[in-house]
Amino acid sequence: MQEKFYLTTAIDYVNGAPHIGHAYEKILSDVIIRHKRQLTDKAYMLTGTDEHGVKIQKTAAAKGITPKELCDENFSKFEQAWKELEISYDQIIRTTDEKHKKVVKQIFKKLLENGDIYKHSYTGLYCAGCESFLNPKDLTEDGLCPDHLKKPEEITEENYFFRLSKYKEKIAEYIKSNPDFIQPSIRVNEILNQLENIEDISVSRTKESVQWGIGVPDDITQTIYVWIDALSNYITAIGYDIENPSEQFNELWPANVHVIGKDIIKFHSIYWSAILMSLGLPLAKSIYAHGWITIDQSKMSKSIGNVIAPHDVLEAFNLEKPDAFRYYMASAALTGKDGNYSDDDFKEKVNADLANNIGNLLNRTLNMLVKYFDGEIKPEFVTDKNSKIAVLAQNTKTQIIECFNKFEVAEAANIIVSFADSVNKYVTDNAPWTLAKEEKMQECGSVLYNVLEAMRHIAIMLYPYCPNIAQDILTQLNENIDFKYDNLVWGGLKPNKITEKEKIKPVFLRLDSEFATDKKKG
Repeated sequence: MQEKFYLTTAIDYVNGAPHIGHAYEKILSDVIIRHKRQLTDKAYMLTGTDEHGVKIQKTAAAKGITPKELCDENFSKFEQAWKELEISYDQIIRTTDEKHKKVVKQIFKKLLENGDIYKHSYTGLYCAGCESFLNPKDLTEDGLCPDHLKKPEEITEENYFFRLSKYKEKIAEYIKSNPDFIQPSIRVNEILNQLENIEDISVSRTKESVQWGIGVPDDITQTIYVWIDALSNYITAIGYDIENPSEQFNELWPANVHVIGKDIIKFHSIYWSAILMSLGLPLAKSIYAHGWITIDQSKMSKSIGNVIAPHDVLEAFNLEKPDAFRYYMASAALTGKDGNYSDDDFKEKVNADLANNIGNLLNRTLNMLVKYFDGEIKPEFVTDKNSKIAVLAQNTKTQIIECFNKFEVAEAANIIVSFADSVNKYVTDNAPWTLAKEEKMQECGSVLYNVLEAMRHIAIMLYPYCPNIAQDILTQLNENIDFKYDNLVWGGLKPNKITEKEKIKPVFLRLDSEFATDKKKG
């Protein structure tokens, strides 16, 4: 068993309801943490919501409700979405939680005492969409914010600033000496280049500008800004306290990975690293920056009207369980690359991989076991760990662990499907129906055993993506439901009567099948 594994996701801004981009990150994170739980009993996943700032303040005012009422309303939508997608987080934090607010104030005071926060009058270009000041060199040729394509407003304020520039050399040195810190590695040079021109950052706004937030200790004119408020959730949630950190904090920190979108890697690898250095805390072991999800090859946009909620997909295909959607999203993009969602591609991929490949392989093999051996695996059918397919299963397990160690979630899914392809080819090459016809029953039985034992391995490896389908596979194999990797030892499927004809059912119905259509109507 491995040591502890602490994973955090980015916390979602609750100015609106969750969409497919939010779902992508949470599914990726959930697949990673479920895999880690197969290896250790000390895997912990944190997610949450970012609930302060001027956008929430303005949206609430426009709706005629308080900011807290808006946060409560939208938080419940995120909570429900993660329930529908079976996101198995251990904790969900809200930045409006009293415990979080108390410790954020402690952190601000500590940074101030350390001489890393100072007050300064500043004139800068402020983007309301980003809720941050932008450097003129980062704007488009037309002087617009590159993300929101709006002209930032010139604002003059007296704010508290964090001495980010003080830590730039130390951060650069850390990145260079810890090659696993920024994942994927294609992001490293981007961050090192940004570090060269890094400046101190504003960590407060005037109360005049932002009322909805955590007040600066001992200064009623200022509100603590997002960099300290939101980023600190990773430690406040697990019991960080300046004077007396909890046992849980001491056990879990540093995080093994912050799973975030590529658009906020700068804030995590530079801003957050500097804050942790100032506090005297170790940095996270890895920051994994995933790509974006487009819709039919177009960036999601409210103005285009192509923003999709995860619930819409489940409802459109009448999916009682989220496995197909989870699998598709988790395998939508290779590490760090952008992915795309389309209804046609979704249907095509899950039908090919889950129904035609994995599901059909199990179904026809069990039917042959019933036909030729009354559903029973006999002792003489069991093969040893040196058989070709057993070695392939072991190699597949090793490859998947290696992929997850590098957060290559889509690549690991491809390896599982490739293994299922190989098992399907094994069935074709060994033709158990021909062996039965030739009355070579022991050989036939051994082929079927090999396939079903391979299916047991597939179920365990597929579990992080498709927990319900994996469970259904083991149920049909009459196996105990235990998805620990300790069970990925060849020969785990014991001689037994494992099934009967009436118990054999598809573990995943093709989305365009007659049965699936009837199910929709029902």
